[in-house]
Amino acid sequence: METRSAKRKRLLIEEMESGRDDQSACDRISDLPDAVLHQILFLLPIKCIAQTSVLSKRWRHIWSTFPDLDFTSTNLIDTSSSSSSMKNSHSHIHPNTCKRFHSHCVLGTDYITQVLALRSKQSHLRTLRFRGRLSFSRLNGLIRCAVRHNVQELDIDVATDDYFNFPRSIISCDSLRILKLRSRYPGFRLPPSSVLKGGFRSLHTLSLSLVILYHQSSLLDFFSDSSFPHLSKLSLEACSGLRHLNIHCKALKELVLEKCYQLICLEIFCKKLERLRVAGCFDAYSNKSSVKINAPYLWKIHWQYNSITDNSSIDTLTCLQEAFIGFFVIHEVVNKEKLWSVSNLLCAVSHAHSLVLENQCIEILSKNCNVSGVLQNPLNNLKSLEFHTGFNKSSIPGIACLFRNSPSLHTLTIKILNDYKTERRQWTRDLWDLSSSMEERYWESQIQLLKSFLHHLKVVKIHGFSECENEVSLAKFLLRHGKVLQEMTLCSGHCNSRDSLRREKVKSQMMGFSRASSNAKITYH
Repeated sequence: METRSAKRKRLLIEEMESGRDDQSACDRISDLPDAVLHQILFLLPIKCIAQTSVLSKRWRHIWSTFPDLDFTSTNLIDTSSSSSSMKNSHSHIHPNTCKRFHSHCVLGTDYITQVLALRSKQSHLRTLRFRGRLSFSRLNGLIRCAVRHNVQELDIDVATDDYFNFPRSIISCDSLRILKLRSRYPGFRLPPSSVLKGGFRSLHTLSLSLVILYHQSSLLDFFSDSSFPHLSKLSLEACSGLRHLNIHCKALKELVLEKCYQLICLEIFCKKLERLRVAGCFDAYSNKSSVKINAPYLWKIHWQYNSITDNSSIDTLTCLQEAFIGFFVIHEVVNKEKLWSVSNLLCAVSHAHSLVLENQCIEILSKNCNVSGVLQNPLNNLKSLEFHTGFNKSSIPGIACLFRNSPSLHTLTIKILNDYKTERRQWTRDLWDLSSSMEERYWESQIQLLKSFLHHLKVVKIHGFSECENEVSLAKFLLRHGKVLQEMTLCSGHCNSRDSLRREKVKSQMMGFSRASSNAKITYH
C-alpha cells in the first residue's frame, strides 16, 4: 500500500514533470507535520479547532491528537455521560460531534468526556482547561480521564451544589506540572495530610481557591521539600479556617496568599523566593498573630490590606526592588506590639528601590514616628516613592518623616484620597501672602533635615490636587527649595464652576512663583 508521504512525493514529481504552475492543486497546510499544525491551531478557539475535523481524515487525526484542550470559551453544563454519537473507535472524532459547538457554544460534560475517551493512548494531553457547574462525580471522572492521558496542565474553574473532596487521582499524577483548581461557593476539602504527603512530585505550579480547612486548620508540614521538590509557583486564595501555615519549599520563586482572614501564624522559609504577595490576611482580633519570613533573594513584595500582626520577624531584604505596604486597622490606637511589628516590616523593606505606602501607613507614621521610631532605617536606595493620604494636618509629620528617610529620592507620587470626613482648608490669596502660616513654618523648619532629599528630587506628581492649604503649601515648598526639580504635575478631579474659578486663580499664582530650579516645569491636568 502506498503511504501518504510517498503519494505526496509521487504527485509532486508528476506535477513538476508536467510543467504545471497551478499551485492551488496542492494542499500545503495539510502537508505540514502534526506538531506544526498543533501550534497553529493553538491560536484558535476550541470551536474552530473541532470543526476542522470534518475536512478530511488527515484533519480528524489532527483534532484527535490535539494536545491543548481549552473549553473555557464555552459554557459547561453537567449532563449524562451517555452519548448517541460516541463510537467505539479510538482513531477519530465523529464529525457530527462538532455540531455541538454551534449556536451558543453550550457544552455538556459528556462531550468533554467523549473527546478524551476517543483519544488514542499514545496521544498525551498537554493542557486541559474547563469551567462550569457540575457534580463532584463528573468532575472526578473528567480528571481521572485526563490523568490517564498524562495531562501536564489542569486548569479547572467549577461550581458544585455541595462541598466536594479534592480529587485524589491528581495527587499521584507523575505527568502533572501545573494545577489550577478554582472552586466557586461552597468550596472543597483537602484530604488528610497523610494522603497528601508523597504526592505532587512533579508539580511546578499550584493554585488553589476556596479551600475549606475548618477541620484541618494547620498546614505545617504540607508545603515542604518532601512533598513539593520542584514547586516554583504557589497561590492560595480564600482558605477558610486556615490558622497556621508553614511554607518551606526550596524551589519556590513566587508565592501569592489572599483572603485568608482566619490566619494567625505564617512562616515562609524559601531561599529562592523572588515575588511575594500577601493580601487580606490575618485575624484582626487575635492577640497572638505572627509572621516570619526568610527570603534573602526576594525582589518584590506586595503586602496589602493585611491586619497588623502582634509579632513579625522578617530578615532584611537586601535584594528588594519593589515594595507595596498597606494595613487593615480596626482600632484607632495601635498597641506597642503591633507598632513594633510594623517597624520590623518597614525595616525589612528599607533596601527597596521603589516603594508604595497606603494611607494607614502614613497615619501610623504620623502618630508614632516621634514616639516609637517606626521608620528606623533610612531608605537609602529608594528612587521612587508613592503614598496615599487624606492629607490632613495630622498626616504631615508622617510625610516629613518619609522625606527625611529618603535622601536619594528621584520621583515622588502623592495620591490624595477625597475623604468627606477629612477637613482641609481651602487655599486663598490671603494664605498665599501669609508666609508665616502653620504649614509654611513647619516645612521651613525641616529644610536642613530635608537637604539631601531636596537636592535629589526631580519629579513630583500629585493626584487629587484640590488647591487646599496643605497641598499648596507642600507644592510651594518643593518649588522653592527643590534644587534639581524638573517636573511637577498636579492632577485635580472634577469641579464645579465656582471651584474652577478658584482653581484658575491658584494656578496662576503658582505658575508665577519663583523656583529654586530654573528647569522646573509645572503641568496641570
